[in-house]
Amino acid sequence: MRKLAVAFSLLASPALATGLQVEISGEGANGTITIDLLEDLAPNHVAQITALANEGAYNGVVFHRVIDGFMAQTGDVEFGQSSGNTSRAGMGGSSKPDLKAEFSDEPFARGIVGMARSQSPNSANSQFFIMFDDGDFLNGQYTVVGRVTAGMDVVDAIKLGTGGNGSVVGTPDMMKMVTVTE
Repeated sequence: MRKLAVAFSLLASPALATGLQVEISGEGANGTITIDLLEDLAPNHVAQITALANEGAYNGVVFHRVIDGFMAQTGDVEFGQSSGNTSRAGMGGSSKPDLKAEFSDEPFARGIVGMARSQSPNSANSQFFIMFDDGDFLNGQYTVVGRVTAGMDVVDAIKLGTGGNGSVVGTPDMMKMVTVTE
């Protein structure tokens, strides 16, 4: 099991990280989230998240889509940097290749971290989401990559979006720093 926190980093060895530390700052949430990465369920997805975190690609990326009672989505390293124009956040990925789906029997419960994708099951790249509540309708449809083990109060405080798609208006909360933990 790996952990995720607002800060990500890449390991020099072939072994994957155990998790992430994600430091969040903004108008809504301020604090740290710890995520256990589940490399046994999704080794390729966890490796890609770990690599992007180690490169610092997630630092400064906004939560662009946040739906009350559902989930908070982030990870668009191409268009989601808080220092730039985030109007296209959610439309990009990274320079790394898209990943083949790694679906599992792990249910989408509160605190589960899943990979965002387009209509194609094999299109996940860098974006991920954290569940506010159970979402059984996602089971077997999206790749589970982790589980929040600390900081759900921070997740719950992420600035909510508006409308049916949950787009965040104004200044979205961001992942200030994402680091890999062992």
